[in-house]
Amino acid sequence: MADSYKAQNANLIANNKLLREEIPDVMKAFGALGGTAYPDGALSRKYKELLAMAIGIAIRCEGCIAWHVMEARKNGATRAEVAEAIGLAIQMGGGPSAVYGGKALAGYDEFGE
Repeated sequence: MADSYKAQNANLIANNKLLREEIPDVMKAFGALGGTAYPDGALSRKYKELLAMAIGIAIRCEGCIAWHVMEARKNGATRAEVAEAIGLAIQMGGGPSAVYGGKALAGYDEFGE
């Protein structure tokens, strides 16, 4: 991958800070949505992060993939679970999702370093 996912997440945090300065109400609402969507419920946080990662792969959102693969790993997702979620993203998104899925699996490994 061109940038490591660790570097991408650092950029994402910096860019979100800029957005919070310019459009604080929007970013506060966006943060509140995440705070409501991600806690354990009928689905565990781990599975929600795997879903978000798979959606990020299918829609080709590099920053989404970087963030959610890190969060999936932090919340206990195994490499096999990440790979299986990537398989679903490939089924939904075709060849381009295979490209982004490979990056996501490499990102999972990177966050273990």
